[in-house]
Amino acid sequence: MNSTAIHWYDRLWAALIFFTRLPFWRIYQPPSDSYKAVVEFWPLAGWITGGAMAVTLYFGSMILPWSVTVIIAIVVRLLITGALHEDGLADFLDGFGCGGDRDRILAVMKDSHIGTYGVLGLILYMMLLSCAVYSMGPLLAAITVLAADPFAKMITSQLVSMLPYARREEDAKNKTVYRRPSLAAGLSLTVQGLLPMALLFSRLGQQWYLVIILPPLVMYFLYLLILKKIHGYTGDCCGAVCLLVELAVYLVVCSQVIMM
Repeated sequence: MNSTAIHWYDRLWAALIFFTRLPFWRIYQPPSDSYKAVVEFWPLAGWITGGAMAVTLYFGSMILPWSVTVIIAIVVRLLITGALHEDGLADFLDGFGCGGDRDRILAVMKDSHIGTYGVLGLILYMMLLSCAVYSMGPLLAAITVLAADPFAKMITSQLVSMLPYARREEDAKNKTVYRRPSLAAGLSLTVQGLLPMALLFSRLGQQWYLVIILPPLVMYFLYLLILKKIHGYTGDCCGAVCLLVELAVYLVVCSQVIMM
């Protein structure tokens, strides 16, 4: 099917199918070309994953110890996403941690075996994530997760606009290269990513601007690293940047909790 025949709802269904393991595919099967535009609804998929984690945090804390609830909430999101982005983070850390030239990094990132950098990186990431969420308390944690998930996906989607794909399309893991979002898609991404942030801004008060400034800076420095090392993005890069930008939001909120 020609890409001009792909409707917005095709792209939406493709994003929900691609970024979650929920059985949306049983309801509707979008054309294969729709998957090239899944980034356009990536933050909206984050409403589902972040929402599920937020609901688990808030209501789970009413019947379980807070520390246990935090772990269960993380597990819930991993089950919904199939650890898609965590897999990308591990591959990203293995590839960029091994050193070498561009071809070496890309080869290591494509290898299905996880290495030392990936293992250590995932352990440290999960420790920081769980400790950061734990430090907030149920209500603030739920609001922060609900806001941070789509926000990080919105920011990370800019990699697709700022960089070319680092491999040939036939060498892509999922055999799909994301297309660059149009202006209209970019505006839609902004709304999807910023709308849930309104609740978080209301909780942070005068320090809300730190959430807008610091996480995008994390994305920018990672962008510079990716540009320097492999001159383009991969799906693993997108997954890694998304998680690290989201983690930056949690760490900013943590710092504000301590200062309150």
